[in-house]
Amino acid sequence: MSAALSEFCDYSVDTLVIGAGHAGLAASYCLTQRSIDHVVLERGEVANSWRHERWDSLKLFTPNWQSRLPGYRYSGNDPDGFMAVKDVIEFIDDYAVRCNAPVQTSTTVTSVARTDIGYRVDTDRGTWHCRSIIIASGACNSPVIPEFAESLPEDIRQLSSRDYRNPGQLKKGAVMVVGASATGLQLAEEIFHSGHTVTLATGEHVRLPRIYRGKDIQWWMHATGLLDEGLDDIDDVNRARRLPSPQLVGSRRLDILDLNALTGLGIKLVGRWMAVNNGIAQFSGSLPNVCALADLKMNRLLNAIDQWVEETGRSGEFEPPRRFESTRVDELPCLGLNLKKEHVQNVIWATGYRPDYDWLNVPVLDKKGWIKHQGGVAEAPGMYVLGMPFLRCRKSSFIHGIEDDAQFVTDHLHNYLKQEK
Repeated sequence: MSAALSEFCDYSVDTLVIGAGHAGLAASYCLTQRSIDHVVLERGEVANSWRHERWDSLKLFTPNWQSRLPGYRYSGNDPDGFMAVKDVIEFIDDYAVRCNAPVQTSTTVTSVARTDIGYRVDTDRGTWHCRSIIIASGACNSPVIPEFAESLPEDIRQLSSRDYRNPGQLKKGAVMVVGASATGLQLAEEIFHSGHTVTLATGEHVRLPRIYRGKDIQWWMHATGLLDEGLDDIDDVNRARRLPSPQLVGSRRLDILDLNALTGLGIKLVGRWMAVNNGIAQFSGSLPNVCALADLKMNRLLNAIDQWVEETGRSGEFEPPRRFESTRVDELPCLGLNLKKEHVQNVIWATGYRPDYDWLNVPVLDKKGWIKHQGGVAEAPGMYVLGMPFLRCRKSSFIHGIEDDAQFVTDHLHNYLKQEK
């Protein structure tokens, strides 16, 4: 730590990392490789969101063989399996120990502000000054819940997917699950099997098979290079960063778990929930179009895979091509539901998240509250961000994608520090 820094504050360090999840720890590993003096601040425990903000039965929807971090990877005997929550916690915990990350737990950041020499970071355990900062606090801090949720009858129990743990939290009666990404599908199925009547409110979604031509869809995404598509390969980066997670679950019991599988069980499908008026839930009439678009995009992906197989001359290695049944939707979808008559007593909001930067007093946020950045380099000198969807490429959204992102960011940071000396 430089003497110039230490005379201005309680603590000083070249680089501060905020967040000790997989992204913050990956940054710490790469900083150590560069011999950059740093500390990782964590509001709770290592892997805090996995410990306290996930439902009990959750499994990763990426196979174990894909689970890796810089200098560390899955080494168990079930490479094609899927980690449960406890396994993810153990994986990240072990990584923190192995790379000897300098983590200060139970330290909540209350303010980050620019100074002449870098950044002042106030916490509930003291103040730090640093020359550079990596924000790895995650994209899933605050559940996105529509304003009309306040208009629901008071006797309806409302839970976000962050607060939901298991069906034992629910009141007797029907359940409305809102959101049809990976989370919404998994919770709808689990709650239905627990004995509740379930309605699934569906907006834009990404439909994918778990298994295609005998291989996991993640294997195909990796082999064909789709996961490596970067900022220059797509037309609308902002849209790519806001896409819902694909309809995948950490299980191979079905080739595809989609809306057809849920309606086949008896789960009712409605469109996007738009409003509540006098106890009547009102839904968009665009459900057929939304589902048709998801089908179209899935088939485009499968076509691209088939083309890659033909171009590489590997047809004999895989099962023949196939196509999945189009999503079954009523021609006249339900536009309104009387919550009382349908005995709806629970609403689960699986409607996504947004980051929480209330403590960030630096003008780097866009109108929707996300940090403006280019490949993880924020629009403020010496500030970086990690762990965001499509930070630099499609695989940024997954645990294994942090390896390249963290290396790029810390390389840039290393050069920045050299220039600022």
